Amino acid sequence: MSPELISILVLVVVFVIATTRSVNMGALAFAAAFGVGTLVADLDADGIFAGFPGDLFVVLVGVTYLFAIARANGTTDWLVHAAVRLVRGRVALIPWVMFALTGALTAIGAVSPAAVAIVAPIALSFATRYAISPLLMGTMVVHGAQAGGFSPISIYGSIVNGIVEREGLPGSEVTLFLASLIANLLIASVLFVLFGGRKLWARGAVTPEDGGEAGKGTEPTGTGAGRDTGAGTGHATGAGHGTGAGTGHGTGAASTAVAVRPGRDTDGTGAGPRLTPARIATLVALAALVVAVLGFDLDAGLTAVSLAVVLSTAWPDDSRRAVGEIAWSTVLLICGVLTYVGVLEEIGTITWAGEGVGGIGVPLLAAVLLCYIGAIVSAFASSVGIMGALIPLAVPFLAQGEIGAVGMVAALAVSATVVDVSPFSTNGALVLAAAPDVDRERFFRQLMVYGGIVVAVVPALAWLVLVVPGFG
Repeated sequence: MSPELISILVLVVVFVIATTRSVNMGALAFAAAFGVGTLVADLDADGIFAGFPGDLFVVLVGVTYLFAIARANGTTDWLVHAAVRLVRGRVALIPWVMFALTGALTAIGAVSPAAVAIVAPIALSFATRYAISPLLMGTMVVHGAQAGGFSPISIYGSIVNGIVEREGLPGSEVTLFLASLIANLLIASVLFVLFGGRKLWARGAVTPEDGGEAGKGTEPTGTGAGRDTGAGTGHATGAGHGTGAGTGHGTGAASTAVAVRPGRDTDGTGAGPRLTPARIATLVALAALVVAVLGFDLDAGLTAVSLAVVLSTAWPDDSRRAVGEIAWSTVLLICGVLTYVGVLEEIGTITWAGEGVGGIGVPLLAAVLLCYIGAIVSAFASSVGIMGALIPLAVPFLAQGEIGAVGMVAALAVSATVVDVSPFSTNGALVLAAAPDVDRERFFRQLMVYGGIVVAVVPALAWLVLVVPGFG
C-alpha cells in the first residue's frame, strides 16, 4: 500500500474515532501526524512540526483573547446595542449587515481570515443576545468574506488572476468576481431562510434592551463574565458569580457578556450600557486592529495579543478571566488537524491525488474531480494555495479546447473558497472560537455537517453552471 493511500486512510480513522468517542480531533490528529510522519514518511520532529500552523495559532489566541476582554468589560454589549439602533431595531437585517461588512473588507483588499477575525466576534455576540442561530450568523460572516474575496483589487483575486496570466490562460477578472459574489449571495439567502431568517422578520423591531424575541419584556443582564457586587447583578448562564441582595435574570440563550451595573454601566435612560473609560479604550483597540491589519498589513494575531496586553495592564480586574476564556479546545482541534495536513503535503498525498485526476482522458470528468479535490483539500488547508496547485494541473486538458478556461478557473475558485465554513479552515475556526456562550462541541458538529454538505454539493453545481456551458 502506498504512503499516500495510508495517510488518507489514517485521516478517515481519525474522523471516525473523534466522532464516535468524543475525543478532541486535534489531539488525535497530532498522534496521527506523529505515527504516519515517523513510521510511513520517515520524518523527524522538525519535519512533522513544519506543518504546525503557528500563524493561525497566534490569530486564534490573540483574537479570542482581545474579544474576551471586550466581552468582560461590556464593550461587545455596547456594540450590540449600537447595531440594533443602526438598523432601527430590525434584527433580521443584522446578518446581512455582517455579510456586507465582511464582503466590503475583503473586496477592498483585506485577507479573508483578517476580515472574519474582525467581524465574527461582534456578529456572534449579537447572535447570542438576540437568540439568533450562531450557525446562521457565523456562516453569513464567512460567506460574506468570500463574496467579496475575488474582486480585481482583492488579495485572492490578484493572486488567482496572476496565476492565470502566468499559465498563459484566457481570463476574466469580472467573471471571477461575479461568480464568487453570486454563488455566496445565493448560499447566504438559502441559509437565511433555513436557519431562522423568516422568524427574525416575523419578530419585528426590537429595542436594544430586548434580550430575545420582541414583546417578551425581558432584559438580559449578563453572562458568566460578570463579577460585580451590589443589588441587581447576576447572570443568565449560571457561570457568573455576582454577589448581592438581588439575583439577575435573563432569557437563557439570549444574553451578552457582562452584567450591567445600574448607575455605572448605563446612562440612566434605559438606552443600554454607556461608554466607560475601559470601553472607550477597547473600542480604540478594536479600531486599531482594523487599521493595523488592513492599512499596514500587520499580523492580526500578534496585533490582537499586543492590544489585549495593553488593556489587561490598564484594567486588570476586567481582564483577569480573559485568558481562561480563550478557545483553547478549538486551538488544539485546528492546530492538530492542520499539522496532520502538513504531513500529507510532505508525503505528497495532495499532489498525488491531483496528478491522478489530471491524467484522466475525459476533460469534463477531470474538471469536476478537480473541483472536488479543491473543495476537500481547501476545507483543511489554504484555499489560494490549492488553487495555485490545481490551475496548472488543468492546463493540459484546457489546451484541448473542449473546456472554457474562464469558467474552469471560476468554478475552481468557488469550489475552493465556499468550503471555508468548515471548522478546520481558518475562517471556520475563527467563527467557532469567537462564539460566546455556546455548546462548542455541538457548534463544531453543526459547522462540520454544514461544511460537508457544501463540499458535496457546491463543486457539482459550480461545474454544471460554469464549466459545462464552456465559458471562456
